Amino acid sequence: MQSCEISSDGTDDPLSSGLQRNRRPRIVVIGAGLAGLAATKTLLENGFTDVTVLEASDRIGGRVQSVQLGHATLELGATWIHGATGNPVFHLAEDNGLLEETTDEERSVGRISLYAKNGVAHYLTNAGGRIPKDLVEEFSDIYNEVYELTQEFFQRGKPVGAESQNSVGIFTRDVVRQRIRLDPDDSEITKKLKLAMLQQYLKVESCESSSPSMDEVSLSEFGEWTEIPGAHHVIPSGFIKIVELLARDIPKRVLQLQKPIRCVHWNQSVRNEIAESEDHNSDHRCQGYPVYVECEDCELIPADHVIVTASLGVLKKSNEVLFSPGLPEDKVMAIEKLGISTTDKIFLEFSEPFWSPECNSIQFVWEDEALLENLTYPEELWYKKICSFDVLYPPERYGYMLSGWICGDEALTMEKYDDETVAETCAELLRKFTGNQNIPKPRRILRSSWGSNPHFRGSYSFTRVGSTGTDVEKLAMPLPYTESTKAPPLQVLFAGEATHRKFYSTTHGALLSGQREAARLIELYQDLYNAETAKPMLLKNH
Repeated sequence: MQSCEISSDGTDDPLSSGLQRNRRPRIVVIGAGLAGLAATKTLLENGFTDVTVLEASDRIGGRVQSVQLGHATLELGATWIHGATGNPVFHLAEDNGLLEETTDEERSVGRISLYAKNGVAHYLTNAGGRIPKDLVEEFSDIYNEVYELTQEFFQRGKPVGAESQNSVGIFTRDVVRQRIRLDPDDSEITKKLKLAMLQQYLKVESCESSSPSMDEVSLSEFGEWTEIPGAHHVIPSGFIKIVELLARDIPKRVLQLQKPIRCVHWNQSVRNEIAESEDHNSDHRCQGYPVYVECEDCELIPADHVIVTASLGVLKKSNEVLFSPGLPEDKVMAIEKLGISTTDKIFLEFSEPFWSPECNSIQFVWEDEALLENLTYPEELWYKKICSFDVLYPPERYGYMLSGWICGDEALTMEKYDDETVAETCAELLRKFTGNQNIPKPRRILRSSWGSNPHFRGSYSFTRVGSTGTDVEKLAMPLPYTESTKAPPLQVLFAGEATHRKFYSTTHGALLSGQREAARLIELYQDLYNAETAKPMLLKNH
């Protein structure tokens, strides 16, 4: 540990470790995304007054990032509220009037979300032709039937056959291909088109799962992710409004932006070091704390409890240096086993539409990929992983805007190129698939870069082959583990979408995980606060 200045703001008297103290507990929340803000809001509402939020970037919101492009509000991160009844994000939006301007078309009910539920998806081939609508519907029925089969392995406890290698992608490809090939009514040309559509559907599914490929997603665990009933809602004024609602009652003094951390020293690991380095006349008020958060600017912040909301991507990259002592081996294993990848958006604005009024999306079907086993590409062919462009609706709000989707290593490659290159590449792709060589270069481009952003290193988590929901539970388990009875409890807590077993990858999973960790601390101090405040009232879903 470098020689750092110890912050003593908010401390009162010297005290021993554990809960026998005559001062308020001091809590540090790392990260001001939905999980961190939800935890902070819940703690403040329940009588905790010494709370500090440390955010590495210059903004709040984490993987929620609403950006203005002209008159339109575009979402580089979270876009939809997935489900309604019982979803705390939905209720927060509805109760505060954020959905009043959401059009009926923006209440998508399909499993794979679009920006408009009405209209027709145009499936186009690299030869510049459109696949007939009835053929698309026939294939979609087959695919959706097999998708339902993938859910049954977890939900009904069906054994997974060795031939699938416990992979959603391998299982889906094998079963769908078999059904297509055995259809006596289809010509060979039709069968090949359907096999090529299968690859496109798997690319879309990878973007939905934020996995490099569906081959990496665990078949036995796929059905544990739980969908909340109801439509997928877009917030016209921006998803950032949810973030602002959570932060509204958090005092400015609580939140510190551009405050990256270097290390969380827990289990009193630095107390002796501090004692040895201080002279006899220095201030010893901070030595009663079991945890110290070492910041990049060299400030050392003492705490009783630290809630870590760092993304799984950051934990994968940096867990060895972010914690001292290092995390327990089983927690490190959980971090390694669970998956996170990058799903990026590419927004293209045009002066006028080249698509027809009923078109709600343009889907790219590469006919030469029909028989491929692995949908990964060399760097120079990164654009082949772009699965589609959605039409943003309504045009009165967005103008003539398309939103493209790309995931995996190819998304990371896309992030390396400049706007000019990506815009021209996308325009050429659209010309090729529509057969319209007159499509101009977009007026403007805006795109995300979640993979290369050091504060995130990925978009959201998935259950990778070899991992289970138990790994999610292990990631969420506070430190020290309960068998360490002599150590102060709940020193380091973990929140964030990747720590929610049923709602990983979602904004409501992130929010609920923050409330969950706050609830642990509220319960710990229940007796202390019962005398001073009414019984803590948490949101029902925690």
